[in-house]
Amino acid sequence: MNIIIYTVVILTLFYFILKFLTNISPKKISKSLRILIIFGSVILAILFAIGGKFLLSLPLTLISLGLMKLKGLSLFQLFSLFRLIQTLRSSGRFNFSQSSTTNNTTMTVSEAYKILNLDMKKKITKEDVNKAYVNIQKKIHPDVSPETARLSAIVNEAKEVVLRNIS
Repeated sequence: MNIIIYTVVILTLFYFILKFLTNISPKKISKSLRILIIFGSVILAILFAIGGKFLLSLPLTLISLGLMKLKGLSLFQLFSLFRLIQTLRSSGRFNFSQSSTTNNTTMTVSEAYKILNLDMKKKITKEDVNKAYVNIQKKIHPDVSPETARLSAIVNEAKEVVLRNIS
């Protein structure tokens, strides 16, 4: 009998918590969660330092600061970046083990459209191409991440191919 009462109480609390969370703006939830994680990790770091486990407290603090990064890649951006890399690898244009060699073959129009995530069947304007190009370059520009210089060059080439095709 006690199990049934506890289950009803827990489910009721869960219902009210979910109802409360649906009425709060996502920005408020995000900000509160960030603050909670920061304070929690600082308290955990202090507890571990007092307990003599300082080596464990430092990585936890650093990981939490990485989670709090204000301008990071969202999950959707990571998926689109992964899709871009897979498209390039399947076409033979990008290989992690041979990043210093360049591919001298010309890029086809269909490959360029795939790289920029554009639909060949639709009427594409110069603004559409530039918008897609800027969205991808925000994620992979060499100033943001020096390891992606080759990806950036491939995206530049794709933009040029598509612009030549539509003009």
